[in-house]
Amino acid sequence: MNNLMSVWSTIGSVALAILILLVMITIHEFGHYLAGKILKFKIDEFSIGFGPPLVKLEWQEKGQVFAVRLIPLGGYCAFHGEDGLEEPPAKRAPSDDPAPMEKDGEETEADPSTEPFAQPEIAPETKNEAPMSAPSPQKRNWTDDGDFTHMKPWKRIIVLVAGAAMNYLLALLLILIEFFSYGQSVIEVRGVEPSEEWAAELSFRDGDYLLGAEGRDFYLSTDIAAAINHKKAGDRVEFDVSRLQEDGSRKREKVTIVLRTEVNVKNSADFTGVWGALGVGVETREDGKYYMLDTVSYRFGFFETLGRTFVYSFRLAGSIFKVLGELLTGQLGLKALGGPVTTITMTSQIASQGFRDFLEISALIGVNLAVFNLLPIPALDGSKVVFTAIEWIRGKPISRKIEAIIHAVGFVLLIGFAILVDVLQFV
Repeated sequence: MNNLMSVWSTIGSVALAILILLVMITIHEFGHYLAGKILKFKIDEFSIGFGPPLVKLEWQEKGQVFAVRLIPLGGYCAFHGEDGLEEPPAKRAPSDDPAPMEKDGEETEADPSTEPFAQPEIAPETKNEAPMSAPSPQKRNWTDDGDFTHMKPWKRIIVLVAGAAMNYLLALLLILIEFFSYGQSVIEVRGVEPSEEWAAELSFRDGDYLLGAEGRDFYLSTDIAAAINHKKAGDRVEFDVSRLQEDGSRKREKVTIVLRTEVNVKNSADFTGVWGALGVGVETREDGKYYMLDTVSYRFGFFETLGRTFVYSFRLAGSIFKVLGELLTGQLGLKALGGPVTTITMTSQIASQGFRDFLEISALIGVNLAVFNLLPIPALDGSKVVFTAIEWIRGKPISRKIEAIIHAVGFVLLIGFAILVDVLQFV
């Protein structure tokens, strides 16, 4: 019976994770759709999911299709002429048309075969002139007729960015709800390692909430490591803490902490030496030794909470760029990342722990989608923005076929990369 309950619990958690991803992707595509409708783009279909349609509604007046499809792992907003491969034929200049000739009172086109020995006449005044160069290509005239590639570049860029913007706005709303409903997550010190070298006044106390250090507020655990990184044993660091008073109340205080060891973290995933340097106690459990830390909620004032909501969302986005930078420089290995399987697994574990955790992981996924989609990687919105910007500057697009090939190759490489980072989790 217990095993059956465990199985159903796992299935429910995975279903919840898939639902979160589906909602986030649908919101992303709705951002494209909404911006497209406002800017009068032609939209062929808005779909939730992939594969065969389960529900399909056609809006004949607008020529649009709304569909819910079988595979709930994404969705799309299909703009008319989005690939740009159905370009209208270019008009020929009048000088390109063959000169008409009169024959028997009718106009006919000249036929070079009827005058095999005719030589072109050269005007005397042009014999010594340099040959004329080919005319420069005409700048593209964007017709704004609703076809995606015919719309003005700035409109296309807005539509392309709108998906990520919608993800970010939803994540911001979720963070706002979380912070005002529960407070911000902070680190609590539950135990301190006694020291004979330094006085107790220069150490944390049991129950201290870590709010900031060296004039910077803490939002992520990496902020704590960054505040004391590259400092040596004996250095003093001023921390902002919420300290438990004798009457059970809490008071926000500035305290000076002496570092007990040198700190030299290598990347965002490295906390080696951080907690030991801060004098955090260690407890032994059946499965190993752990630092005496916990994550708790702390409520700030109304306006401070409002400001922290925006800053926290920016810090989440910044942490993504930081991790990508560390990957490119080799400071962080691919094992620190996760593909779709890892994402669903972690999301299901966190989201099922409670509504607060549901809000937290949903906001994190929303910010991740917003940032990742704006990266200039082929097949992603960011890459399409780059191609559109180049067209705007040049006045004409790069070959649509070449662009389509680049995006197709990029899509295959992204899928391969996602599979690779998932496989590395089990190696």
